[in-house]
Amino acid sequence: MEIRYKSTRGDGTLISASQAVLQGLAPDGGLYVPDSIPALETPLEALAEMEYKQIAFLVMSKFLSDYTEEELRECVEKAYDSKFDTGLIAPVVKKGQAHYMELFHGATIAFKDMALSILPHLLTTAARKNQITDEIVILTATSGDTGKAALAGFADVPGTRIIVFYPKGGVSRIQELQMITQKGDNTFVAGVHGNFDDAQTGVKKMFGDQALKDELAGKGFRFSSANSINIGRLVPQVAYYVWAYSRLVKEGTIKAGEKINFVVPTGNFGNILAGYYAKLMGIPVNKLVCASNDNKVLYDFFKTGIYNRNREFILTSSPSMDILISSNLERLIYKVCGHSAEQNRQYMADLNQKGVYTLNINQIAGLTDFVPGYADEAACAEEIRTVYEECGYIIDPHTSVASAVYRNYRKETGDETPAVIVSTASPYKFSRSVMTAIDSKYSEMEDFALISELNKVSGVPVPAAIREIMDAAIRHDHVCEIDGMVQEVRGFLGV
Repeated sequence: MEIRYKSTRGDGTLISASQAVLQGLAPDGGLYVPDSIPALETPLEALAEMEYKQIAFLVMSKFLSDYTEEELRECVEKAYDSKFDTGLIAPVVKKGQAHYMELFHGATIAFKDMALSILPHLLTTAARKNQITDEIVILTATSGDTGKAALAGFADVPGTRIIVFYPKGGVSRIQELQMITQKGDNTFVAGVHGNFDDAQTGVKKMFGDQALKDELAGKGFRFSSANSINIGRLVPQVAYYVWAYSRLVKEGTIKAGEKINFVVPTGNFGNILAGYYAKLMGIPVNKLVCASNDNKVLYDFFKTGIYNRNREFILTSSPSMDILISSNLERLIYKVCGHSAEQNRQYMADLNQKGVYTLNINQIAGLTDFVPGYADEAACAEEIRTVYEECGYIIDPHTSVASAVYRNYRKETGDETPAVIVSTASPYKFSRSVMTAIDSKYSEMEDFALISELNKVSGVPVPAAIREIMDAAIRHDHVCEIDGMVQEVRGFLGV
């Protein structure tokens, strides 16, 4: 059965998967969703005998049904290769009372590699399938990790250019260095004076600016997105939830058919939404624990049914979660609204104009698969230290939010269902926060000295992604105001 895609704000018009991947964001400002969620069908016992690439192909072939088997296998092979430092691609390790799924073994040591290693191949294949000759301009806002992963994925890919905006001062120094040292003649990076929500809103406005798109089309350019608003980002993420379940079956922690929990550090809602899609496909998931940091807009939403971004924006040690407008939540809202584009449009208009919307009681009832939790900065640091002392295992600040939330969840609920904590970044990416959480004596050390200390205490080799930026030249030094983002795009494209 072919899965087709429609906009969460549209009239129900259906397009192919490859067309949805190409467009990124729908012309009406909505996000593309599948017209149905395909069933996995493969026996769970059989999944346990598969390698990561096999599961990735299986899952993506269900959603991306207009890609031929040959096309999709080629994309998978090119994506999950030696760029990853382990043949497992995403190891699932048992530490203490939980399993941690390590999604940071790719080129940029963050979970975004899992999808952004394959998106360039999905996108260029989609362009060929749809006879697109324009140069594709990837336009992306990042809260820290998407930017570098997208830059690495698209660097020097023929027929593409990539433009990344990040909040200046709102990412870790390592994250910033990874972006501003990026090579590739088709890459461009600019810091913006504002937070991630400001940058993301600026990017969305450009996607919705028809006059700008027409002007660029006249010059042979067309926009697409590498953010998780692109269904080509979301679908590959579903695969690693299926993979995690298969690992617990394979190691004997659970029997096929038994349920597990996933605990996901959450900002833009794409990662945990992929877990929800895996559940809808047939993976036995009990609860999806949505872990927030001090910017707990999602925690409050799942507690009350009220989404309210009118609050202080807090910079934390887990910057990829410093988000007040969780774009991917719109896909869930559309579903709990009974696939009513009209109702969803009204909620999104309320969010844009008033900063708040409120679900009705029937819609709130559709949120029960999710359990909210949050951990503040002190709890995050304490969890890093506790996990290290208990297990000798070092986690990054985003993973520690999820780990702390899970610790509290088990204490409050007594739920002993086996759990997988989604570990989204290498601790090397946040060495200052990690090392000072372990011992305050490290607070005065400079960043690269801290990396050496982290290597000593963890016994984990310094990743290539860190080694290569230690003496890399700065290649991108642009900084702009929010209202100057369009001009930066024009300047890079020469229009």
